[in-house]
Amino acid sequence: MASWQVQEAKTKLSEVIDRAISEGPQTITRHGKARAVVVSIDEYEALAKKRRNFVDFLIDGPRFDIDIERSKDLPRDIDLE
Repeated sequence: MASWQVQEAKTKLSEVIDRAISEGPQTITRHGKARAVVVSIDEYEALAKKRRNFVDFLIDGPRFDIDIERSKDLPRDIDLE
């Protein structure tokens, strides 16, 4: 993955975008640390499609057959005196 310093990315933004389309994600660094990534719209849409909300995750998740049975014993008597 190519890496660009912020100043260089600012002055060559068109090239950063073109490379994101042709070569893949482009990393933007500030003070030597990765701070952002530029990706093509196709790659972004593919990543965004993979996201599911929590409810869908639970609904589509694995099924467990759990047999839970409630005790049929009556409650015990308590002397409140």
